This record gives sequence, C-alpha cells and structure tokens, in this order.
Amino acid sequence: MGKPKTRDLADLSDLARTGAEITVRVTPKAAFNAVQRQGDIIRVLVTTVPEGGKATEDVRALLARALGVPGSALQLRRGATSRDKTFVLL
Repeated sequence: MGKPKTRDLADLSDLARTGAEITVRVTPKAAFNAVQRQGDIIRVLVTTVPEGGKATEDVRALLARALGVPGSALQLRRGATSRDKTFVLL
C-alpha cells in the first residue's frame, strides 16, 4: 500500500521567508492529506496516527511542500504533542 495522496495543497509560498514563524492547526487521522488556508488560519490534515512523532513529521513534510522549501528548512518551535504547532523557517 502506497502513501495516501494529497488532495488539497494550498500555496503558502508568500510565507516562505527566513525566520518566519508559521502556526498551524493539525488534524491527525484524517481521511486524506491536505494543507488548507482560510484567511490567517492554516490547517494541516494528515492520515497518520499521532504517536511517536509520526504525524508531526508528516505535517512538516506537507507544510514544506506547500511553502516550496525542503523539509529540513522547517524546525518545530513549539507544540510537539499539541494539535497547534509552530514551525520556524530556517
């Protein structure tokens, strides 16, 4: 079984600035992977179960793809075990 496909990927390239803090609301165990932007709110839906940091890593990968940067350019600032996460762009 392959990875679930991304259904909706918002263009967040306007936020891709070094040092920018990006706060997202995560929905784990979703039906599909997606990055949605509703005004100032960014929602990331992942199909991964939130255990052992797996969902956080998938969130980082999806967010990096939406920003157009490599995954290594995003660092988790706060929210390792929370649904509200803040990433900083290195």
